[in-house]
Amino acid sequence: MTADRRLLVAESVRTPRGIPGNAILVEDGLVVAVADRQTLSSPGVAVEEYAGAFLLPGLRDAHMHPVTYAVSLTGTSLKSITSIGELQNTIRMAAGDLPSGEPLIALRLDDEVLAEQRLPTRIDLDEAVPDRPVLLHRYCGHIAVANTFALRHTGVNASTPDPDGGSIDRDAMGEPTGVLRETAINLVSTRLDASGSVTEQSMLHALTGLAGLGITSIGAILGLGDGPWASLGDEVAAIVAVADRLPINVHGFVVAHSVDDLEAAARRLDTAGDRIRWAGYKGFADGSLGGHTAAMYSPFTDRPNEYGTMRLDASDRLLAEASLQMGGMVALHAIGDRANGAVIDLYEDLVAAGTSPERLRIEHASVLAPADIDRIARLGVVASVQPAFLGSESEWIGDRVGPDRILSTYPFASLDNAGVPMCAGSDSPVESPDPWAGMALARDRAGIMTNEGLLPDRALSLFTDGAAAALGEPQPLSPGSPADVIAVDRDPVASDPEQVRGTVVHETWVHGERVVVDRTRPIWSS
Repeated sequence: MTADRRLLVAESVRTPRGIPGNAILVEDGLVVAVADRQTLSSPGVAVEEYAGAFLLPGLRDAHMHPVTYAVSLTGTSLKSITSIGELQNTIRMAAGDLPSGEPLIALRLDDEVLAEQRLPTRIDLDEAVPDRPVLLHRYCGHIAVANTFALRHTGVNASTPDPDGGSIDRDAMGEPTGVLRETAINLVSTRLDASGSVTEQSMLHALTGLAGLGITSIGAILGLGDGPWASLGDEVAAIVAVADRLPINVHGFVVAHSVDDLEAAARRLDTAGDRIRWAGYKGFADGSLGGHTAAMYSPFTDRPNEYGTMRLDASDRLLAEASLQMGGMVALHAIGDRANGAVIDLYEDLVAAGTSPERLRIEHASVLAPADIDRIARLGVVASVQPAFLGSESEWIGDRVGPDRILSTYPFASLDNAGVPMCAGSDSPVESPDPWAGMALARDRAGIMTNEGLLPDRALSLFTDGAAAALGEPQPLSPGSPADVIAVDRDPVASDPEQVRGTVVHETWVHGERVVVDRTRPIWSS
């Protein structure tokens, strides 16, 4: 059989390591070499030429929630809502479009921008939608608000105890206000069924849209029908259902609560298709800064009696060890400095027991005690960061952490200078999946602690070399690696952050195959 050989040619090929030429030779979906056109040209090789453009490694989003992201494109988004009255009108209209009795699930509630400067309560929701279950998720995913119908339907009342790792807000009479924090969301979400909103068509559209942004691989956080978004069903099943048609590479990090469940999910993912694999275990050490549930050593500056919620327990060690024994990675969510310290403690034990540090990821690594940056560097574990958080938190992050802790909040440059392996993701739908906006924020940080911004080549590495390593992929564009390549209209290293935000992706290749993108379809719903 004749090999499929083609030469991709542009103004130049840009990697975080420099410009190795202006052409990429591809054979049967793999990179043969990167060099100058005249060096790689030969008779009979098809040429794909991108005049005036630049070829880059495909970008990687090392941490996102693809199923919830897909639902966010067609479901009810609350991010632009600015008052409780507007919120009530929005959910009233959304409920009117649903079949009788079907729960209304809405995403991206942001109390920081509401005129009332508070979370809504069940009473607020009852005034708009009293006759069906309603569950509104705060955009961070760590707080939700249920109406009275949903609470009664799921048996949550004044006598319901707070679950481990979560809490139910209560009024002066001890009745639930409707606000559920961390694992308390599960009390309602696991009893509501909105899985019909997760269709194969919506999944494929969402993933193809990511390719249109230049993303060729994702670290997919996948639940098993529990957790805050349990109402969407088994996320592993949703992604496996489209495995034979995936336009991009999917590495599944599974949120499991037993070793048996983790093993079963790993088998389902590893046998589903060529572009999907099980990557490891995902767990939670705490919550979010926006929801005041990140676990902190000292209280939040704007709420001096609150220290957040520590969720890390013995089960995380058990599941981490099981994942490693199965050949997978461990990815533990840690936002607050106390949560990060606890995860580092666990990782020190695992490395001491013989675990390779590159198989251990700290998801977010948002607020770090200065000494913990050195501990992470000495261990060699991976910091999986989300520069996009800076864009949405810029108005209030200083109030949350205060003038001392802001110095080591999202400390990208300090981590990089210490030699910590780093990768980046969006945490979408918490944030937009746009990697160019994330790359720009890794540099200019929305004006917050700009000395912690990364140099242009290091910001590019977050989404290419660093993310590939954190997903278990070979170095992008190395000989023998999958030909995951994008053609763009500018060199992100030579461009300033604002120019990077405007990057246009002309073409995306995954494993040497061109991805056809319908650019008239939405890729983000604010």
